[in-house]
Amino acid sequence: MAMEKSRINRAVEQLKTTGVRMTPQRYAILEYLLTSLGHPTADDIYKALEDKFPNMSVATVYNNLRVFKEAGLVRELTYGDASSRFDANMHEHYHIICRECGKIVDFEYPSLIKVEEEAARMTGFQVENHRMEIYGRCRSCQVNHQAVVANTK
Repeated sequence: MAMEKSRINRAVEQLKTTGVRMTPQRYAILEYLLTSLGHPTADDIYKALEDKFPNMSVATVYNNLRVFKEAGLVRELTYGDASSRFDANMHEHYHIICRECGKIVDFEYPSLIKVEEEAARMTGFQVENHRMEIYGRCRSCQVNHQAVVANTK
């Protein structure tokens, strides 16, 4: 808990140095993102905070997410579905995504910087970044799938 509080305080200070005023709603959105283990959508964040801030709109959440993204506090994850997800883990890491339920889980793997360097060398491109995604079926969906298969026999 103390480490989370420290992370939130550092993020607040980072925002203040760029001239961003800290409102109660902005703080709550930031705190939710920094303490969430998942990769919430703007709607997830809105629903989680709507009881505490009944006058807050989804647009407020989106606007704050944009501010956080511009400040380098979150990254936006787009995987081809209709809604972006947001990740406050700014360390180099990769994601595995369940094709059935959409669950996203972080996993650590050695950086692919050597692959970027080789791609640049071979093509003459100036590489800016890369994205690796692994897709499959999470444990819960595997169990559900097995139950459905068993019931159809």
